[in-house]
Amino acid sequence: MSHDLSKTNRVTVASSESNRDPLREEYLNSRLSRTQLHDDLPIDPERGGGPRTVFGAGLSIVDLDPPPLARLISHSEQVASWFELDHDRLLNLLPQLSGGASVAGVDPYATCYGGHQFGAWAGQLGDGRATGLGIFDGVALTDPKQRTLNAVVYTESPSWEWQLKGAGITPYSRRGDGKAVLRSSVREFLCSEAMSALGVPTTRALSLVETGEMVWRDMLYDGHPKREKGAIVCRVAPSFARFGHFELASSRGDYALTKRWVDHVIRRHYLPAWSDVDTDEIGEEHIFKWFTELSERTMDLVCEWMRVGFVHGVMNTDNMSALGLTIDYGPYGWIDDFDLNWTPNTTDASQRRYRFGQQADIARWNLSRLAFALAPLLKEIDPFIEHLEDWSDRFRVKFTQMMCGKLGTLSATEPGIKVEEAERELIREGMNAWQGAELDMTLFFNTLTRLDSSQEIDEWHKQLEATLYHDEGRLTSAERVVGRTKLWEWVNDLKRYLTRVAPQQSQERRRLVMNAHNPIYVLRNYLAQEAIDALEKGDVEPLEKLRHVLKQPYTLQDNAEQFTQLRPQWARTRPGCSMLSCSS
Repeated sequence: MSHDLSKTNRVTVASSESNRDPLREEYLNSRLSRTQLHDDLPIDPERGGGPRTVFGAGLSIVDLDPPPLARLISHSEQVASWFELDHDRLLNLLPQLSGGASVAGVDPYATCYGGHQFGAWAGQLGDGRATGLGIFDGVALTDPKQRTLNAVVYTESPSWEWQLKGAGITPYSRRGDGKAVLRSSVREFLCSEAMSALGVPTTRALSLVETGEMVWRDMLYDGHPKREKGAIVCRVAPSFARFGHFELASSRGDYALTKRWVDHVIRRHYLPAWSDVDTDEIGEEHIFKWFTELSERTMDLVCEWMRVGFVHGVMNTDNMSALGLTIDYGPYGWIDDFDLNWTPNTTDASQRRYRFGQQADIARWNLSRLAFALAPLLKEIDPFIEHLEDWSDRFRVKFTQMMCGKLGTLSATEPGIKVEEAERELIREGMNAWQGAELDMTLFFNTLTRLDSSQEIDEWHKQLEATLYHDEGRLTSAERVVGRTKLWEWVNDLKRYLTRVAPQQSQERRRLVMNAHNPIYVLRNYLAQEAIDALEKGDVEPLEKLRHVLKQPYTLQDNAEQFTQLRPQWARTRPGCSMLSCSS
């Protein structure tokens, strides 16, 4: 199951010139896409170098920083297959995947963007520890069902941008070193692939490489830095364009650059799927069409996060994708105890701006910032304002439909039936009951999936009791008693509702719907931390076992009981297992 971390997985990366391999160069050139960001966007005239303010450019060419000893730890077989890469070919590409060599002659680059961080404008940010390697064509998608990947529709062979996270300093590194450490790289690698398997739109991860160097990090920002193992993730996406790319140019009055970014995103990533649109010039009507489509994708994305219990943790505008993907896995987390007020981000601990239950409101706010950035390109802004005014109402409709799927109620199981008020009330009361009961979200809904309306209510209570936390938690004893009383009242109401509608629906179909909405396995923070702890000691087996289980999150698997347990008490407060910093 696991890769051999012997010397066969290692390569010394001295320089890009000393690692030129004609066979490798020929293969990568054959995959080079017809288009590159270099063709669409102005390039910073100053090449390489460290932190500086960059004006009038979409990207800067960066210097490579070859690591002392690269080692392939793991890779995504599915993503590798898109480029017809097997394990041996990946090993042959280690100089490129570790940031020691350019790819097919493409100048490595970092893009320039800004953003609102925690609600405040932060000015220039940019790819501070991300290095773009280029855009490469994947294999042809012959099955029409495969042509929609992460909500992006392709009409021919898709092109994918390769980006290294943690390869070294760029003009946008600010006070950082541009490097990434093993724990943060493992978390991004695992989560990218786990989210994809869950059906959540996301960037992907091709490879996880240890660099052989030690990097200084202050994980808790408490003045106690330590040296940690360095690592790099090669992440892959149709595009890494963000709201912040449009925001920075617009904030500086550089509307020509704003328009260049708009043209790039629409022409490369939206226009091919618009069968009813044929134009040589991207006009105002196309910008509105793109914005509304992105808005709906973002709405669906947040709804999917809520469905599986995911909290992004740092929904700054510079971390919002212009394609509606989950992007930038930093202090993310999965809900253990169902808590709408929980945030995994230590930086957000007091404000809780990016808490679980507020992600939709933040998404709408971020979209309003994007609309503001686009406004100078438009003669008429009212359609954008009107679209955003009823955004929250439309989200609530989608959220309610999603929750019906998780509960397996009538409107979810019978096509064409509208959500009735009884279901809406059931969900409203359920949210209150779950919030006050300290139940494990993943286990609770999985247990509901197995229950049958014909079973006695005592059996329902018995099985659901096993999904509740009984250790010292966020509630007082008195609050817990009140909360669990409300929970059992709600469970009784749910059973009565299902019993009433049972003759109108198939129990088998109800289970199919619920199984599709409720994953069995999610990447709980403590599971990721256990894999990191083992890997720090050189043991890759826990990482590989967890990764393979997460490939099929809706299928019960043999010998995987350890991944379907209540969060242990020791993990409730341990760093890396509960909340994380932006350095995590």
